[in-house]
Amino acid sequence: MKIKIAIVDDNTFLVKAVEEKLSFFEDVNVKFTAMNGLDVLDQLESNHNLNLILMDIEMPVMNGIEATEKIKQKYPHIKIIMLTVFDNDENIFNAIKAGADGYLLKEINAGDLHSGILETLNGGAAMNPSIALKTLKLLRNPFVAQDKKDLQDIKLTEREIDVLEQLSKGLSYNAIANNLMLSTGTIRKHIEHIYRKLQVHNKLEAVQKARRNNLI
Repeated sequence: MKIKIAIVDDNTFLVKAVEEKLSFFEDVNVKFTAMNGLDVLDQLESNHNLNLILMDIEMPVMNGIEATEKIKQKYPHIKIIMLTVFDNDENIFNAIKAGADGYLLKEINAGDLHSGILETLNGGAAMNPSIALKTLKLLRNPFVAQDKKDLQDIKLTEREIDVLEQLSKGLSYNAIANNLMLSTGTIRKHIEHIYRKLQVHNKLEAVQKARRNNLI
C-alpha cells in the first residue's frame, strides 16, 4: 500500500530535492506540495487522505509549528515530521509541544528519510541523532519560555534591525534579500536569530514585539 505524503516548504528547490529523495521508494506517493502553513491547510480541506506531512518550520504567512498545531487538532490521524535546517532547542521544544511526530534535518540522505517515515508511521519518533540528544536534554531540563525577560538585555545587530525593518513593511524574503544585497539563505538565518532573541515564532509577533520595545 502506498504511503501518501505531502511536502510543505516555501523553497521550491528544497521541495524538488525531497521529492527526488523519495522517488527511489515505490511505496511512497507525494500527493501534493504546499508553500506555507496556510497553503497546506487550504489543500487539506479537499485532500486530507494523507498518512504523513514533511513540514518545514520557517515559512512566510504561517510557519510550520503553527500549521502543525492546527493540523493535529483537525486531522489527528496525519503524522507530521518537521524537516528543517534548524536544530535549536526552542524550535524542537515548540515543534514537540505542537504535536510533531518527528524532527529531521534537511541534509538527511534518502535511505534515512525513508526509514524515518516508516518508523513514524509505525508509532515511533523519527529524529536525527543530534536532535534526539537535544530532546533528551530538553526533557531533563525543560525549556521555559521567558516572556517576561527584560528586552533591554537583548542585543540585535545592525543587520538584524535592518532585516526587521524590512519585515515590518511586509516584504518577502526574496525582496529583503534584494534590498539588502544578501542571499535569501542569509536573510533566513538573520530572521531565525531575530525570532530566537525576541522569543517569538513568526513575523507578526517579531514586528509587534520590536515596535513595543522601540527596537525599530
